[in-house]
Amino acid sequence: MKGRDSLFLALNLIVLALSRPASAQSIQRLTLRDAESIALSNHPQIQSARFSALAEGQVTREVRSAYFPHASGALTGAGAESGSRIAAGFLNNPIILNRYSNGIAVDQLITDFGRTRHLVESAGLRAQAAGEETQTKQEDVLLQVNQAYFAALRAQTVLRVAQQTVKQRQLIVDQVTALEKSRLKSGLDLSFAKVNLAQAELLLAQAQNDVQAGYAQLSTALGYQDQRSFELAEEPLPDAPPQDVTRLVAGALRRRPEIASQRLTEQSALKFAKAERDLSLPTVSAVGAAGLTPFHQGGLGDQYAATGLTVNIPIFNGHLFAARRAAAHFRAEAEVRNLRDLEDRIARDVRLAWLNSQTAFQKLSLTQQLLEQANLAADLAQARYKLGLSSIVELSQAQLNQTQAQIDQASAKYDYQTQMASLGYEIGALH
Repeated sequence: MKGRDSLFLALNLIVLALSRPASAQSIQRLTLRDAESIALSNHPQIQSARFSALAEGQVTREVRSAYFPHASGALTGAGAESGSRIAAGFLNNPIILNRYSNGIAVDQLITDFGRTRHLVESAGLRAQAAGEETQTKQEDVLLQVNQAYFAALRAQTVLRVAQQTVKQRQLIVDQVTALEKSRLKSGLDLSFAKVNLAQAELLLAQAQNDVQAGYAQLSTALGYQDQRSFELAEEPLPDAPPQDVTRLVAGALRRRPEIASQRLTEQSALKFAKAERDLSLPTVSAVGAAGLTPFHQGGLGDQYAATGLTVNIPIFNGHLFAARRAAAHFRAEAEVRNLRDLEDRIARDVRLAWLNSQTAFQKLSLTQQLLEQANLAADLAQARYKLGLSSIVELSQAQLNQTQAQIDQASAKYDYQTQMASLGYEIGALH
């Protein structure tokens, strides 16, 4: 039995030793640049946008195919009773001849007076707009990564504050417990100390939950299907926000891919409206056919060939072309207004992001001052309580203010970094 117990203990130690590196490897070390690179190559939204842009490129090829000859092959056989004729139906050749033939027919557009050219240009502009949409989606994902990254860092910092708070308040509970046993402090003091400890433990539980929620958000932003744990590197604080918001707005209107995409969409709609206008113009095509008739009725040759010219002139179709032309024109006008609306909204968003970054920058120094004063007040309250010059209520309030100041100071740092990332996104500088 001893040998069996020793073997079991050795196996447990081996398993424990092997599991430690695995758990260490499960924590992914990341910098912000690493996270952005992973998201750009891994996020499904970006991949979807790229495939959509490729699909729009193929639409351009579809429309351009009208410039090239269209050829098709056919095999035809017919059998008829002697002397039979087709006597009913639309105008046709009523003679039916016994035959079997195979051949090729070719149709080549000569001109439609610009309609195909406008359609090709419209499709090409839509493909370019789809390319800009891919860039937009990349910047959207980068903003999500920045927000999730700094939110996770904030949650980790708050967790450390909560852990330190629990340790400090546990120490006070131990001290007050000893003093209460020695009749130097009352049971009320011990109750207050335990209440403070319970509040710190609640803060710790919430902080642990927030860390896991932050990891979930960051995992999704990186394009992972499962939740992962991370060891995140601190990022240096950005410089102070620019003072001239007018230049930021002008730069955003030049750089934002959404505006470039909308401009291309507007131009595409205008080209399509011109193509719909050209529906009323004639189309000229050359047609040809050639083939063999190896089995046929007497009087037919063994081969055939013919060429011709087709001119299609629209006359009346129930105002169909007029309605299509008007609808395309109205859609083009709508895209013009959409561009103006987008520019107005982006200008507003830039101003709001700039104001938020200014406020977040001011909070950095204000929360630092608050933390310094809260630390000083907590030290003085603890010294007064030890000397018996104040009550546990004063000490509890000072500790509560100190904890809140620590959280506010950490939040201010990461909030400023988040707001600067948002400002970079709004001005089109988040790449």
